[in-house]
Amino acid sequence: MLNLLQSELNNHIQAAQAMHELFPQIISSYEMISSCLKNDGKILICGNGGSAADSQHFAAELTGRYKRERKALAAIALSTDTSALTAIGNDYGYDYVFSRQTLALARPGDILFGISTSGNSQNIILAMQKAKEIGCKTIALSGRDGGKMKEIADLNLIAPSKDTPRIQEMHIFIIHCLCEMIESTI
Repeated sequence: MLNLLQSELNNHIQAAQAMHELFPQIISSYEMISSCLKNDGKILICGNGGSAADSQHFAAELTGRYKRERKALAAIALSTDTSALTAIGNDYGYDYVFSRQTLALARPGDILFGISTSGNSQNIILAMQKAKEIGCKTIALSGRDGGKMKEIADLNLIAPSKDTPRIQEMHIFIIHCLCEMIESTI
C-alpha cells in the first residue's frame, strides 16, 4: 500500500510541476472573469460528475466567499437544479441540459465556464455553442488534449495530464487560483 500511495503522490507532483505552463492562460481567465463581474455579468459553470461538483464548488466560492469578506459575485452552477436537469433531460435529451439553461439564463457579456476532463462532453459543447451565439465568452477547463471544447472555447485551460484523477486535482487548483486572484482585486 505504501508503494501505491507513493506512486499516487509522485503522479500528483508531476502534474502539479507542469502547471507553470498554464499560468498565462490562468491569468487570462482571471482577467476575463474579473472584467465580466465588474461589468455586472455572471459566470455560468457546468460539468458532469466530479466536474459538476467542481462547478458547484466554484460557484459557491464566488457567491459566498473564498477567503475574504467581499461583495457576493454572480455565479451559478448549471448542475444544481435537479428539476431543470431532469425535465430538460426528459424532454430534449441529456445533451441539452446545459444549453437550454444557458439560453434561459445567459446574457451578452456573461461567461460560460465549462469543465470536462476529456473536453468532449457533448452537453457542455452544446452549451458553449449556445453561449457564443448569445454573445457570451467561453472558458474550457479540460485535460488530455483539450478535446472538442478546445476548438470552441475562447480560452482553454488544459490540465497537463491524461489521468482523470490528476486532471481533477489540477482543476481544483486552477479554480482556487482564480478565486484567490478574483477576491484580491474585486
